[in-house]
Amino acid sequence: MDKSKLAVNGGQKAIDGFEGKGNPKIGHEELLEMADTWGYPPEIIEEIRKIVENVPIGPSLVHYNNPESKATQMENLVRELFDVKNVMGVSSGTAALHTAFVAADVGCGDEVLVPGFTFAATAMAVVVARGVPIFCEIDESMTINPEDIEKKITPRTKAIAPVHMSGYVCNMEAIMDIAKRYNLLVIEDCAQSCGSRFKGKRVGTIGNIGCFSISSYKVTGGGESGLVMTDDDKLFARAQGWAEAGGLWRPDRFASARWKGELFSGVNYRISELEGTVELVQFRKMEAQLDRWRKNKKFIMSNLPAYKELRPRVIHDVDGEMGHSIGFFGNTAEEAEQLAHALSAEGAGAGTRGTSKSNDWHYYQHMEMILNKVPATSDGCPWECPKAGEAAKVKYSTDMCPNTIDLASRHVSVGINQWWTEKDCMKVAQAMTKVFDAFFTCDTKYDSWLSAVTSK
Repeated sequence: MDKSKLAVNGGQKAIDGFEGKGNPKIGHEELLEMADTWGYPPEIIEEIRKIVENVPIGPSLVHYNNPESKATQMENLVRELFDVKNVMGVSSGTAALHTAFVAADVGCGDEVLVPGFTFAATAMAVVVARGVPIFCEIDESMTINPEDIEKKITPRTKAIAPVHMSGYVCNMEAIMDIAKRYNLLVIEDCAQSCGSRFKGKRVGTIGNIGCFSISSYKVTGGGESGLVMTDDDKLFARAQGWAEAGGLWRPDRFASARWKGELFSGVNYRISELEGTVELVQFRKMEAQLDRWRKNKKFIMSNLPAYKELRPRVIHDVDGEMGHSIGFFGNTAEEAEQLAHALSAEGAGAGTRGTSKSNDWHYYQHMEMILNKVPATSDGCPWECPKAGEAAKVKYSTDMCPNTIDLASRHVSVGINQWWTEKDCMKVAQAMTKVFDAFFTCDTKYDSWLSAVTSK
């Protein structure tokens, strides 16, 4: 054959086009299926179909290398809301924790201090990063006890993982002081307290890294996703390296390492564009939600007497906490159950752990996979790893944090609705007063429950 006739040499192309034309990979069918997921009735979905069926579309739901994507817009909004330098959306709160522990270089032989009252994901993520979780007591804030943190520190301790449980905030001032004195990293688990503040600063921006669950089970969030945030560029580069498949985030993903340790084997925890779109809207709502909850909680507490025999849950920052519940302690687990039952009967929804022994992965003594030292792989790491050294010898038992067990059994929580009117809030205050008056003695030293929790 005459090579001069080849197209590469100026000859006529063999193929000048194709007849087959396909539809966009993602089109109207997916949109209409989402409308069904959103709960629109069939007749409305049919109307949507008629409106959109002739509109040419073809969106990408992958959040990768697109500065205009909804997920990127969400990350930028969070940076502004939280006044933090670096934010990355990931696939879940657990992915955020795993990413943070890897970014912090938690590995074999490293111990991480976690509270005995948290969801199991906090401790499990330590194990998956090949570190060893060490459980600490909580105090009457139902968050990690700084005094017990200091008792549990060893030469092997790498980080502290305070968890801001149930909308309340940890005593971050004390925790950061301990971390500074012992040269420890602080990885905040903010899964249940998105948007809360401690002394004016958002939780998640006080420690070295902040981790969030942004899902349908949380106050802010829909679907399943999470966030990692930090002001530390080096930690953030490591977080991106882990959650973006080792280096997909880099300007030139295939280039050689720009500094020692930049490139390493990672996973893909990247948030999808669909999740990012939902979370963008959710974060636009966050501040107004928090304002409504805080306003209603303060109103109820300001119209509720204090009582001599009843200890309110400690609040480290009444202006900064999320405010979607009022907590207090019965003198015994049985009394806590009695109070919760009486309050619920009056219409003020209340709950307690009480005397229940049912399995619940929010309490360390039921985290069987940790207590029995069962990792995902048969090599037994981190507890049977030769590199783990003394950390591998840690002993777990169901009774190792007795104060946590006691406080959890006596704690009662009354839920607050952000949409209650002032009249609704007054009804709740009156219902709580009615029950407490029947059990306890008013403490005239305080003007109200609010003054009692803010006087210390």
